[in-house]
Amino acid sequence: MYSIFMKLRDAFNKKDFVVTVEIPPPRGTDVRDALDITKKLAGRIDGINVTDNQRGIMRMSSLAFSHLLKESGHEPIMQITCRDRNRLALQSDVLGAAALGIETLCVMTGDHPSLGDHPDAKAVFDLDSVQLMDMIRGLNRGESMNGKRLNGSPEFFWGGVLNPFAVPFDLQLMKVRKKIEVGAEFFQTQPFFDEESLKEFLDRVKDINTKILIGVTPLRSVKMIHFLNEKVLTMPVPDNIISTLESADDPIRKGIEVVSEFIHSIKDMVDGIHIMPIGSEGHLPLLLDLAGL
Repeated sequence: MYSIFMKLRDAFNKKDFVVTVEIPPPRGTDVRDALDITKKLAGRIDGINVTDNQRGIMRMSSLAFSHLLKESGHEPIMQITCRDRNRLALQSDVLGAAALGIETLCVMTGDHPSLGDHPDAKAVFDLDSVQLMDMIRGLNRGESMNGKRLNGSPEFFWGGVLNPFAVPFDLQLMKVRKKIEVGAEFFQTQPFFDEESLKEFLDRVKDINTKILIGVTPLRSVKMIHFLNEKVLTMPVPDNIISTLESADDPIRKGIEVVSEFIHSIKDMVDGIHIMPIGSEGHLPLLLDLAGL
């Protein structure tokens, strides 16, 4: 299958505004709905993040679904977390991904299993995200973590995540710099919902030499906002957006309009966006239409 997306590393080099989206693998073996969504995004975005048991909730492996996307001609960004695997399994999965043609990774420590749907699962955390990136750098050089030479080595392009609302933020910046030192070339943030907080964040990272994709999320309902504020977000959704959705005849449409207007307003300020639809994957084409993408 020919590629309908350019590689993410090329997109960062050639485009002024990069767009990635997040698509979770299915909770089962039926991939038809998820793949149908990705077909409608062909030629409109620069990569598809495939989540790795996000929030500790069990789904098909990110490796398997990334491979299916690759076979369909897409540019998968395979998320890989430290939560579920020791260094043996992490190296095996990463090398397996390379053998299947997956070239881009998004590395993160991962949420604790106690927050997910298998709260009794044993957390591994043999490595943290910085150590995992350093491991990937070693594999790229043809060397495993024990120093032995590989029979063939990958050529990964990888990045990580960045919490703009972490307190104290200086510690977050310190970790970002460590990730850059071990090879991270891009970062995706938690979602922003207003220009003021985004401008404050951009001022604080202006001296960091990396690409940053600003997270955005379409909100479907006030109930969803309360859930995100309580369970997911570090910085709550602004009250004016809650009021806007409360008074809307069609909250789903209004939530898409709100985030598309926000994207319009920040296009000239940032390297790009990372769209986390959180249940609104089927509305991604409309969101891209309204945002002019």
